Amino acid sequence: MTRWLKGAANAIGGGLFLTLFIVFIIQITARFGFNKPLPWTDEAAVILYIWAILWAAATVVPEREHVVFDLLWNSVGYRTRQVMQIVGNLLIGGLALVALPASWDYVHFMAREGSPVLGISFMWVFLPFVFLLIALVIRSAWAIRNAIRGIGLEAELRIQ
Repeated sequence: MTRWLKGAANAIGGGLFLTLFIVFIIQITARFGFNKPLPWTDEAAVILYIWAILWAAATVVPEREHVVFDLLWNSVGYRTRQVMQIVGNLLIGGLALVALPASWDYVHFMAREGSPVLGISFMWVFLPFVFLLIALVIRSAWAIRNAIRGIGLEAELRIQ
């Protein structure tokens, strides 16, 4: 089941990026090839960019691939890493959890407004931010669980 969900999330992310690329090519062709800029392509590109970035951050990019500053992490012992992992994820997950109701209220409130050209409800434009907050809460809870069990606390050399 997890493999299927991961594949579906990757397919949606890839579809968003592919659609963004196609809209971008249409925009370039119309603007520079035919000297007829299309207003809808600018708006669609911005909306697709928001969706692609927030969707990828919420579902596609694993935690180990996010940018980290691990100089301090690698210089402390096992117990300190465990405390750092728990406290850090309590902060991130807690803040996301606290922000979730107000963010949902705002996104839901934006349903009354539409984008100027395409008329897409702003609720649909900003909905992936709510997905990102939910993913942060779930990932943080999972990381706290793993830290309590002692999973993933080893120091590692990350070359980026």
